[in-house]
Amino acid sequence: MSTGPSFFPTPALDHSFAGITAGTVAVCCVHPLDLLKIKFQVSTSPPPGNSNPLKQIYNSLTGIKRDSGWKGLYRGIGSNVAGNAAGWGLYFWLYTIIKGRLATDGSEKLTSGDYLLASAEASAITAVLTNPLWVVKVRMFTTRADAPDAYRSVAHGLTSIVRTEGVRGLYRGTSLGLFGVSSGALQFMAYEQMKNFAFYRKRRRIESKAECGGKSNATYTFVSAAAKLLALASTYPYQVIRSRLQNNATNHLYPNLRTCTRKTWQDEGYRGFYRGLGTNLIRVLLERAVTFVVYENVAWLLRTTAIRRQREK
Repeated sequence: MSTGPSFFPTPALDHSFAGITAGTVAVCCVHPLDLLKIKFQVSTSPPPGNSNPLKQIYNSLTGIKRDSGWKGLYRGIGSNVAGNAAGWGLYFWLYTIIKGRLATDGSEKLTSGDYLLASAEASAITAVLTNPLWVVKVRMFTTRADAPDAYRSVAHGLTSIVRTEGVRGLYRGTSLGLFGVSSGALQFMAYEQMKNFAFYRKRRRIESKAECGGKSNATYTFVSAAAKLLALASTYPYQVIRSRLQNNATNHLYPNLRTCTRKTWQDEGYRGFYRGLGTNLIRVLLERAVTFVVYENVAWLLRTTAIRRQREK
């Protein structure tokens, strides 16, 4: 794959840095909604009726703030930032490298299958390497900071899990995380193809003039949101099961994947697999829009800075 100059030693590191920055900014923007989504997913109380989802979200967030203050709304943000920054940084680094290897003919034109394969491989590796951070995140989200068994930090959570459950405890829900690769792969295939379609003419201008304007942000937002909705619609139930498996407080109820799936169906029906979906839809739309806008703009800034630096030599 032909590439222009890079700010860091390799283009993959440019994309990794852009991914880390994007993941960090996005998490800080939507953390309270992520916290609420996990709480809804692991809840074993009867599913709510046909009440207004937005009202549920508002009442739940104000309830957390009333009981625990602003700190309660940002409980576990360290693990969330660490997981997302590491996940997005690692993902974009691997994704860029794999796409480059797939473009063996020296062209930047890849097929939908190439994008799907590159995304799936990068997602699978990222899912395995970052799973311990997600286990800590779920447990911090579902316990109060003043609870006797609460994790004080990411490092404390990781060491506590290894001490009490062994290394295997860090990888609870990994199989479901790998299943979630399909969601990420579908999202990025759709994102790349829609972005290529939307920016075909503009990309030709960028390649010739090495410039890009901020007017692209609206399109990045729309494309990323549409791609995520497409992926989320088909794979959400695995997230509920994964959260329940990783939640330490309900290990006795959901000791394994089979029991968790059967018990959720028996006790709650199909609605149990979609707990927190409304909250998650709002969260992912905001998070993915912020993530891709920040990612694309940081990547552009690094690229244009590298071009300008090269010209000044």
